[in-house]
Amino acid sequence: MPQLPVPDAEGIYTFPTDLAEAHFAWQEELTKTASGSLLNLLAPHTGVPYVIEERTPAGRPVVVIEPHHDDFALSASGHFLTQPRPLTVITVFSRSATVDPALSAHYRGEEAVSVLRAREGATALRPLGACQHALGHRDAMKPYRPYDPMRLEQIIHELQTLLLEQPGAELLAPAAVTRHPDHVLVHEAARILGCRWFWEDVAFWPTYAQATCDQHLFRQRTAGWLAPQLEDITGAILDKLTLLCLHGSQIQPPRKMYRPIRHAWTVAADLVDPATGPRFAERFYRPEETA
Repeated sequence: MPQLPVPDAEGIYTFPTDLAEAHFAWQEELTKTASGSLLNLLAPHTGVPYVIEERTPAGRPVVVIEPHHDDFALSASGHFLTQPRPLTVITVFSRSATVDPALSAHYRGEEAVSVLRAREGATALRPLGACQHALGHRDAMKPYRPYDPMRLEQIIHELQTLLLEQPGAELLAPAAVTRHPDHVLVHEAARILGCRWFWEDVAFWPTYAQATCDQHLFRQRTAGWLAPQLEDITGAILDKLTLLCLHGSQIQPPRKMYRPIRHAWTVAADLVDPATGPRFAERFYRPEETA
């Protein structure tokens, strides 16, 4: 793997470019590797080809409940690239009209955007060998309001039906470190269904998990219940960036993809070992008694 760039000190201004160069070098290195485990993927929006090693899942199956098509990739994919397990991903709000503003003229209407985002989600899950289900709900529109309790009950019922097919699987869902009503609803549904493992919500935008006010509200909601756990994803950080690039409809230009990677550096601050170089991590949460 190429030398990973450092966001701080000398990289404080150049990290987006440094990361893009490291990712390009990693793609070049993989392209020259003769391995039957390599996958060639095309980003659904840009058509740019990417190469990534297909993972071999092992261990207890995991059912991931994500609000939108990119949430698992943004927040938790690094851990599963590092420690692959059999995955089933359920996307609750799989209908959307949301794309990066720069692309709004190219994808008009809910149908076009929903089809594109479904293709992006399916492509990004291929290296992990994940199965996918879409519940078909429409995502929340601005200005955001609290979710409808009746909708919560309906989604819980739909999730229960799917979970009956995976009786021994561990559940994973967003911690709702954000005020986004879709994330809060999915978190609540997952808790009611017995989920005890959550990821820190991360976004392409400089919000969710990074906003001081969201962090404050999250601590108020979860004080004394959830404890954080850090998972080192350094060895898979450039492959995670590949998965993010497959969700090109959500952020343009591609150099802005650095934001979740920069956040992973911040998360890993307590793991940094000067002798081994830069470290990146994802933050998960479990109940205090099991953390």
